[in-house]
Amino acid sequence: VQLEESGGGLVQPGGSLRLSCAASGSRFSISAMGWYRQAPGKQRELVAGITSGGVTNYADSVKGRFTIFRDNAENTVTVYLQMNSLKPEDTAIYYCYAIRSYTSWGQGTQVTVSS
Repeated sequence: VQLEESGGGLVQPGGSLRLSCAASGSRFSISAMGWYRQAPGKQRELVAGITSGGVTNYADSVKGRFTIFRDNAENTVTVYLQMNSLKPEDTAIYYCYAIRSYTSWGQGTQVTVSS
């Protein structure tokens, strides 16, 4: 699976961004997709995930602020991460992942929350 990410950038605290991740190849073999993030000097952490059945999960730190959802096309699936009420501590590189029989990763997109 090839993953193409977009949507990162610089935003002020309290602002919003939407990340997207498009997965090429048959969407039927993908069991789950989502986002991890890694801030400087910190370990990579799960932000949000969504299964092929639509079950979602979120890190406690983003619950109520972030929403993950997906759009299925015939041969692709795109997952979105809507991020609202952004905080400086959300600053990180965000990586998309997709799980088939193996896990694929996107190249990462920078999100910076700063005034």
